[in-house]
Amino acid sequence: MDRLFEKAKKVLTNNWQGRYTIPAAGIYPFQWNWDSGFIAIGWAHFDITKAVKEIDSLFNAQWTNGFLPHIVFWDEASDKAYFPGSDFYRTHLSSHSINAHGTSGITQPPVHAFILEKLLAITNKDEQVVGLIKKLFNPLFQYHRYLYKERDPLREGLVYILHNWESGTDNSPAWDGIFSKMDQFVPNYDIQKLRKDTLHVNEKQRPKNREYDFYLYLVEVIKNSKYRTEPIFKKSPFLVQDPLFNALLIRSNESLIKLAELAGESGKIEQIEAWQEKAVQSLNDKLYDEKMGTYLYFDLKSNKKIDKITSSGFAPLLTSAPDAVKVKRLTATMNGKKFKGENGRYFLCPSFDTTAEAFESQRYWRGPVWLNMNWLLYQGLQRHGCPKLAEEIKKDSLQIVGEQGFYEYFEPEKEKSKWMDGKGYGGATFSWTAALVIDFLKSERGGE
Repeated sequence: MDRLFEKAKKVLTNNWQGRYTIPAAGIYPFQWNWDSGFIAIGWAHFDITKAVKEIDSLFNAQWTNGFLPHIVFWDEASDKAYFPGSDFYRTHLSSHSINAHGTSGITQPPVHAFILEKLLAITNKDEQVVGLIKKLFNPLFQYHRYLYKERDPLREGLVYILHNWESGTDNSPAWDGIFSKMDQFVPNYDIQKLRKDTLHVNEKQRPKNREYDFYLYLVEVIKNSKYRTEPIFKKSPFLVQDPLFNALLIRSNESLIKLAELAGESGKIEQIEAWQEKAVQSLNDKLYDEKMGTYLYFDLKSNKKIDKITSSGFAPLLTSAPDAVKVKRLTATMNGKKFKGENGRYFLCPSFDTTAEAFESQRYWRGPVWLNMNWLLYQGLQRHGCPKLAEEIKKDSLQIVGEQGFYEYFEPEKEKSKWMDGKGYGGATFSWTAALVIDFLKSERGGE
């Protein structure tokens, strides 16, 4: 395991850019929002200064209304090597954007307050981390306030995502029904000429060209609305309440409450608790589905749940929302045929129901295992007193990286994995994979 640890450290070191870490060379040449949170976890175990810089750097690009973009385009030269870049997003159309830094105009799951709480524990309350918490508490509070103010028009405590990229699970089969309705009016952007990702990764492992047409169309809707959420809510065909996004927001609310006194901001606790009470209630009432044995997405345009089972549906385990009955149901689903297959055929946890027709074992979020989701599920299972399943996920995670390498995502079938020869899927030497392997290894050793 020491060898795996050293390899993971090397991945992070090679991807470090002086103030942030790129997810992977070539395919992802900038700073990504939730990536930085997971990456900071890894850095915290052996270089606290870099962990602090990682998060601090991201928040330097926060907009004036609290919005936190999903990409910061720090390097203009690299901007030409990635699509869509800052010139496509045209975030200057928003009166809230920070023109000093080119950014995207969409966000990603809000892991950051949760991550700061983790950094505090990993580093034994290191003074650099305490200083970062004091510095970023208000920006984090403003980000959460933006989400509840701008993304919860029904005032029910659940926020919506306005682009599939905001889910973090970009091409999940959960969006297929929405995109099929869009097919008749979304133009062809000749995406084959625009894409850069397939120069680095086999196209069989990436979203399809027509799917990218939908992605770009949604950005056009957002731009045409000048990044104002009211017209976006009226015009966009994609408005979804996501169990992963909302679970991470709820878990980060918990962290803000815990960190408020340390930051000298106890006066904000009452507001966070008000958000939290409503959010937990609505997550259970609206997104939990007893029959399906998981939490589901809710499509605000069609006003109904999306009946697709994904690994995101287990994310509420991170929170206090599921009671003992729900935990039992969720773990039965995760531990059953849909995710483990007959006779434990698959590693935990595939990103999509393996028994479904839309399951694809190597195409991005349509089936492969992702280390960040496994790490989150591990935290949630530990919280709810499911150590056996939690340890199985950790064991599978370390085995899969050992067999397939430090890739972005992984083949879930155990027999096939044995013959992958260090070649997983997506970006190679992927930063959050390395970072979370480090955390898994440290938890095995009982920390250091």
